[in-house]
Amino acid sequence: MPPPLFLSSGDLIADRRFEFARDLQLKGDLAAAADLLDQTVELAPDFVSAWFTLGEIRLELGEHDAAIAAFRRARDADRQDRHGASLRLMRLGAEALSDMPKAYVQTLFDQYAPRFEAALLDHLSYRGPAILFKAVLAVRAAAKQPAFFKRAIDLGCGTGLAAAAFARQVDRFVGIDLSPGMIEQARGTGLYAEFEVADMVEGLAGRPETSADLIIAGDAMVYVSDLAPVLAQARRVLASGGLVAFTLETHEGDGVILGAGLRYAHAPSHVRDVVQAAGLSLAHLEAASPRTEDNVPVPGLVVVASMP
Repeated sequence: MPPPLFLSSGDLIADRRFEFARDLQLKGDLAAAADLLDQTVELAPDFVSAWFTLGEIRLELGEHDAAIAAFRRARDADRQDRHGASLRLMRLGAEALSDMPKAYVQTLFDQYAPRFEAALLDHLSYRGPAILFKAVLAVRAAAKQPAFFKRAIDLGCGTGLAAAAFARQVDRFVGIDLSPGMIEQARGTGLYAEFEVADMVEGLAGRPETSADLIIAGDAMVYVSDLAPVLAQARRVLASGGLVAFTLETHEGDGVILGAGLRYAHAPSHVRDVVQAAGLSLAHLEAASPRTEDNVPVPGLVVVASMP
């Protein structure tokens, strides 16, 4: 993952105290780091990075209520919530599950873009695109149809890993991603005819009806809590017989949760219900792990739905 986000307080002394506190945190002296951060936010009450880091430390110290208070101050100090304090509050049960702040996702992946592929492929054994490609081929084979698509949209395109898996099966790719940094990386692949900086719903909403034969999202829907708006737009944009295919992380319970990795996990039964409610036909739903973390495969799903 990219290094922790730092947003200056605008006060040189406060910024230096923050740096000293971070050094203490990295050395394992959490109590001293927390004390110094308490002094720092007294000096700069709206210092969002200090509040966020204080929340992380309080959480490590087992101080649940103090962590919640700090994360709330971090979120309130930056209405864009670029640190993602609201996600920590959801994980702590202090707020209801909701969508990720767009600025958080954009900031995270803009930071991550230069090292994204190395992190996924070298350290996480990322296999989402291959899983997605295999599922689409299986659906087409079962329908006795060729797996070739004139017009495709890659949602959350990232650096282009999913498009690369489908390159020989697609004539024209459009890449949609919320991160300009990711799109800049994808631009160098030569795989895309067009790009748009937007979230999934906005990007699809700007596309004409029946203008795509395939929509893919490799390891992108894990940043979406409510799949319904995305699938509703996918149904509108897909031509008759078109496919929408995506990978998800999953869990053994019901509905949607925010996992420890700060990605959403969707239960299989929930996915079936959302696909049906969108007016799509579920063509493929299979357990498939898209990555490995801490030497353990992350539970996942691969989903393919078709436009009637």
